[in-house]
Amino acid sequence: MKLAIPDLISPSYFPAIAAVELGFFEKHGISASLELVYPVTRTYEDLRDGRLDFVGGAAHAPLYAFKDWQGCKLLCALAQHMYWFLVVKSSLEAKRGDLSAVKGLRIGAAPGPVDGLKQLLKRVGIDPARDVQISPVPGLKAGEQPSFGLLAARALQEGKLDGFWANGMGCEIALKGGFGTLLLDARRDGPDEIRGYTFPALVTSDTIIREKPDAARAARKAVMDAQKALKEDPDRATAIGRKLFPPAEAETIAELIRRDASYYDPAITPATVESMNRCARDLGILSKDVGHQDVVWRG
Repeated sequence: MKLAIPDLISPSYFPAIAAVELGFFEKHGISASLELVYPVTRTYEDLRDGRLDFVGGAAHAPLYAFKDWQGCKLLCALAQHMYWFLVVKSSLEAKRGDLSAVKGLRIGAAPGPVDGLKQLLKRVGIDPARDVQISPVPGLKAGEQPSFGLLAARALQEGKLDGFWANGMGCEIALKGGFGTLLLDARRDGPDEIRGYTFPALVTSDTIIREKPDAARAARKAVMDAQKALKEDPDRATAIGRKLFPPAEAETIAELIRRDASYYDPAITPATVESMNRCARDLGILSKDVGHQDVVWRG
């Protein structure tokens, strides 16, 4: 079976990566391969069209392919809370938490994740269409399957952007390189409303649930096993990184997993769904109230 993620060299969806690479899918009787499909909106389109069986991606983004949650279900959280970082060029000498620093800047963001950035800027009175230039990262070629954080960090270092909204790996590269300053860590700095806009989730189609419910259960168990293994020993991430990542990022991933491990909780509560759906309605990608039972499969 095919499991896709929209970003590879990153901690964002690492429990899904680890579930494949550490053999937990196989333990539960599933032969699973890992694919990179960018951006997350396309990843869910491929799930809808039957080209994929599972997706590890932003929990709100299925709504770009499945209207009002019809045709897909969340199986579990890969981790809790919105998980992206807002980084700006260090020459601005911006202070952490001062979102007004983004006014007039060129900020790179990917389709799907950009939703969270726009919502949090609106929340603090910054018009994302008027006060800041938010766009895709320059240099991304049509059909390319990038690791977005690395691409964004490189663009910031080269002066093609003034900042980016991306994953923890991109943030770490920019901070360690001295050319980026962390303005906001959404998971840790944001109030509950912002943290509740989305979260990373394991998602499947209603077709898989209907035709292969045992596989859906097994996939969920595989991710939960991976979460437990990474919490117990984050250094297990290094071997995976050495197989899949460039050398520097391979040696960095375990520390990022160690920081995130406390958020490795698979639960998706009614309050979590309500918060996410409220944001989706504000974004205009959800047209009505949808209950927890119609978003999360508990079978």
